[in-house]
Amino acid sequence: PAGGNGSGGGNRSLLPARYPPATGSNEDVQIGVLFASKAMLQLLVNPLSGTLIDRVGYEAPLLAGLAVLFLSTATFAFAENYATLFAARSLQGLGSAFADTAGIALIADRYAEEPARSRALGTALACISFGSLAAPPFGGVLYEFAGKRVPFLVLACVCLLDGLMLLVLAPPGGTGARANMPVGTPIHRLMIDPYIAVVAGALATCNIPLAFLEPTIANWMKDSMGASEWEVGLTWLPAFFPHVLGVYITVQLAAAYPHLQWFYGALGMAIIGASSCLVPACRNFGQVIIPLCGICFGIALVDTALLPTLAFLVDVRHVSVYGSVYAIADISYCVAYALGPVVAGQIVHTMGFAQLNLGMGLANVLYAPVLLFLKNVCQMKPSHSERNILLEEGPKGLYDTIKMEERKG
Repeated sequence: PAGGNGSGGGNRSLLPARYPPATGSNEDVQIGVLFASKAMLQLLVNPLSGTLIDRVGYEAPLLAGLAVLFLSTATFAFAENYATLFAARSLQGLGSAFADTAGIALIADRYAEEPARSRALGTALACISFGSLAAPPFGGVLYEFAGKRVPFLVLACVCLLDGLMLLVLAPPGGTGARANMPVGTPIHRLMIDPYIAVVAGALATCNIPLAFLEPTIANWMKDSMGASEWEVGLTWLPAFFPHVLGVYITVQLAAAYPHLQWFYGALGMAIIGASSCLVPACRNFGQVIIPLCGICFGIALVDTALLPTLAFLVDVRHVSVYGSVYAIADISYCVAYALGPVVAGQIVHTMGFAQLNLGMGLANVLYAPVLLFLKNVCQMKPSHSERNILLEEGPKGLYDTIKMEERKG
């Protein structure tokens, strides 16, 4: 099929020629499985990566994750069949399980006090948002004008540069501090902590609209409003700005009113719920941008409020080592993004696009009051964990020894 962009297929018509699907297979199903494979493998690896990060530190797993991401992204550039694409996509999940978790945990460890921790995590979330929302136009434009390999080679270079910066700024094994650190709380114990479970549920629920809309909204826009290819490609890009605004507002509010973190999360879920319900009512490209911006603004509120809360819960209820708790956060995201490409299309096919959005909106609105359970978290007093005791200066006399033993008790 050398017909190229013949009859209205756009770049999509090139896909069967470059990546011929297996005989009798459905291309949409293959693409959905390809997208979901990253989140599925990441979901399986995260419990192991969180435990390993707690034991060996943050820098080495972060570097290993970047190395795997470099390899997988470079493999995408030169892949010529579905099996290679699937392997590369799955490798991305393996790399992300280490890089995402270790990166966020490293930030939480280096910025131990509020509001510095919220600001640092907020900056990381803004960067994650930029990568996610700028990717479709970035990849589409480079694919159109420079070919299939260039977007992946550019991203591979970014991974390589990031790894080199890590070696310069925080080389793995560069300090002996980790040798004096205690082993973190096992991930299975963190999972059954009711406060952490509530936060994890909120993170999964608030990301379901984004994960389920990404693979379905393009076809809906083409069918319901006759959207062009460029409109589909730019659908999510404007949402980056309200996401950054949401991060900034939440960081400022958390600094002024830290005891209301649960409320910022609940408000974000209510905004996500209302925005999800508005999507099916949109009739043109300009209208659909508004609820999508609302969804991303709400996600910014939830993530920016609750990710620092996870670190605080570990500080006051467990050992102040953050690999496993942020592996749980990553698992929450992966649950949404593993289900999205596979389940969302089936729901749209059997029930309709409007019902999908109403269901997602209702789930967020109903979950928002659950965050009331976190209302008294801010009143918990930070305990002197084993980590803090080991990092502090040793006792100098009998009195200090007795006081330290009391604190240990």
